[in-house]
Parts: sequence; structure tokens; C-alpha cells
Amino acid sequence: MDQDKARSILKALAEGLDPRSGEAFPADSPYQHPDVIRALYAALEAMHPRADRRDAPRRSAPGNAGKPWSKEEDERLLAAFAAGLSIEALAAQHGRSRTGIEARLAKYGKVPPPAALPSTRLRGAQPASPTA
Repeated sequence: MDQDKARSILKALAEGLDPRSGEAFPADSPYQHPDVIRALYAALEAMHPRADRRDAPRRSAPGNAGKPWSKEEDERLLAAFAAGLSIEALAAQHGRSRTGIEARLAKYGKVPPPAALPSTRLRGAQPASPTA
């Protein structure tokens, strides 16, 4: 497997998405656990050539990435979305990734699922087989 494909798969997993289908993992998935998300981001960072790591600013997962959503946080998210806040503003406000916000809004039928959004499609991802 080439490094770009491996990075693409790790990035999808770190963002809570199935790398094959692009669908968001359920909240109780092991891939949504904060320690797993941090480990996946660490693996992604370790894959960069050393020169890139020294020169590039350090990025980390948003503070609440992978943490469970409370009913109150869901209510605040839905109210802010209804008030017209952008996905980026909601992500910053909730300490979540853009994909995490999109997946949560999709759960409540407010936006299409992230796999259907052009900004979150994975290059080379194949749709899941209906029999799989």
C-alpha cells in the first residue's frame, strides 16, 4: 500500500469516517474514542517525512473530538445551526471537527450525510457493497 493511500485511510478513521464508505461511525464506535482518535492523528503525523514535521505547524484534533455528545450540546448545536451559523463556526464553538459537526447535523436530518458532501469525500473510496 502506498503512503498516500495509508494516510487517506488513517485520516478518515481519525475523522470518524469509514474509509470505504465515507459514512460516519456511530458514537459508540471504538473509532470515536478520544484516545483512539489521538493515536490515529499521532500515526498520521509520524508518517510525514521528518523535514515536513519540523517545518509544519503542529496540528491536533479539536478538543472535543471523539467525545460523546450530550443532549444539551445537541440542542445548542441545532439551535445555532437553525440561527444560521456556518459549519466552521459550529466546529469552533463546539471544539469538534467540521466532519464531526456535519455527521451530527446529518443524524438529525439537517444536512446530507458527510459521505454525500463533496468536501468530505475520500479520494479513491469505494462505496460499501450492499451485501457487505
